Amino acid sequence: MNASEGLARSLPANACILVIGVGNEYRSDDAVGLVVARHLRKLSLENVTVIEESGEGANLMDSWKGADTVILIDAASSGAIPGTIHRIDVRAQRIPRGLFRYSTHAFSVGEAVELARAMDRLPPQMFLYGIEGASFDEGLILSRVVEKSARRVIELVLEQIRTTIAP
Repeated sequence: MNASEGLARSLPANACILVIGVGNEYRSDDAVGLVVARHLRKLSLENVTVIEESGEGANLMDSWKGADTVILIDAASSGAIPGTIHRIDVRAQRIPRGLFRYSTHAFSVGEAVELARAMDRLPPQMFLYGIEGASFDEGLILSRVVEKSARRVIELVLEQIRTTIAP
């Protein structure tokens, strides 16, 4: 049993959380949100719904409508060192400009979140994990550094789920 499976088994049964993995699986590191979401889905966490989105803003806002707690995972392209993990409590702080400047979406995840904030459509709790990408070229595999960070984000998200449910 790996660490994430052990942590997943210790989650309370009353969780009611939406996890959204965002990305394009054909653009190398842009798929990292999808990779994290797929791993979390395989854990079959009770009362945790895991979905995948392309990152299109209107669809994202619709997907979290009515959710109490949302955890969103996407690739970032801010110029930071590849593999850097950015964690933002969306209710407590704005998304820094340029964090998600690369986007295969109509507008970036950061712009979608800030638009939802302006329209008063943010869920009561929302956490955003951005993993700094190394390559957004065509391809079906993550770079090594992003793959390593994805494993760390899985652990962080599982811990976030546990602390969100039972602070």
